[in-house]
Amino acid sequence: MNYRKLGKTNFNVSEIALGTWQVGGKWGADFDHKLAESILHEAVDGGVNFIDTADVYGGGESEKAVGKFVKSRSERIYVATKCGRQLSPHTNEAYQPKVLRQFVEDSLKNMGLETLDLVQLHCPPTEVYYRPEIFGLFDRLKEEGKVQNLGISVEKIEEALKGIEFDNVTTVQIIFNMFRQRPSELFFEQTRKKDVGVIVRVPLASGMLTGKFSQESTFSEGDHRNFNRHGEKFDKGETFSGVDYETGLAAVEELKAAFPGYENLAPMALRWVLMFDEVSTVIPGASRPAQVQSNLQAAELPPLTSEQVKAVSAVYAKYIKPSVHQLW
Repeated sequence: MNYRKLGKTNFNVSEIALGTWQVGGKWGADFDHKLAESILHEAVDGGVNFIDTADVYGGGESEKAVGKFVKSRSERIYVATKCGRQLSPHTNEAYQPKVLRQFVEDSLKNMGLETLDLVQLHCPPTEVYYRPEIFGLFDRLKEEGKVQNLGISVEKIEEALKGIEFDNVTTVQIIFNMFRQRPSELFFEQTRKKDVGVIVRVPLASGMLTGKFSQESTFSEGDHRNFNRHGEKFDKGETFSGVDYETGLAAVEELKAAFPGYENLAPMALRWVLMFDEVSTVIPGASRPAQVQSNLQAAELPPLTSEQVKAVSAVYAKYIKPSVHQLW
């Protein structure tokens, strides 16, 4: 495993980490703590030292599983969580310092921790990024020892660029993958200038970039890949990276030609992300230990060849860029 500096936090984190949206089982299924524990052990045994969770994952069960797990290991494991998505309705007006403070304290209680290494605003409405009092709250929480660092999780480049204008924002979590390449432009340039850590989520486009889906693939009722393809519940960019399903399948078929011999494209898709020095860590999820093993393979792969990089760019330009690039 290789390690990279996470921006102004100065944490050295594994370049491949673990996202825990579905760590207790498949999306929409009941949370399985025994399964979560096995996935977490698999990740840390493989060199992972950074775990990303959120207070809404599994209705708080993900945080509980992560907190229990971290206390069971002797290694230094950095824990990042998120707050804000519990708000209903999830509006700018609902974001208030008092409410966010309570969310942070609830997360500490869920995980049984005295301080949070990193707490991230969880994809708030764009207007929130224009409110200094929201960001000022986390300075006070830091002074109180409840949090060590503030980060933001964003949907749009606009939000990321606005958020890092606040000096106390140390990290940005953003969607970046072979199907969502826009962050590599102005945003990455600004993170270098401001020493902001980049946490890449949805690196496999909700599994599309594994190359294992087809027209016949089905998803359970509680799986966002079933109910959120057009943004019915939250930003559609979180589901297949906002790419139309059929278009994604066609693009993946062409990608397969660039990576002959890889039945599972996931390691190559992750390796592509890691070729960008601005990326601090990538946080693929896993619903079983075997998926963790697959993801960790990316750390051992050589960089993509120039021909493979060109092939990825060509597929993006042909299938994805016209309909996706400017949306986020």
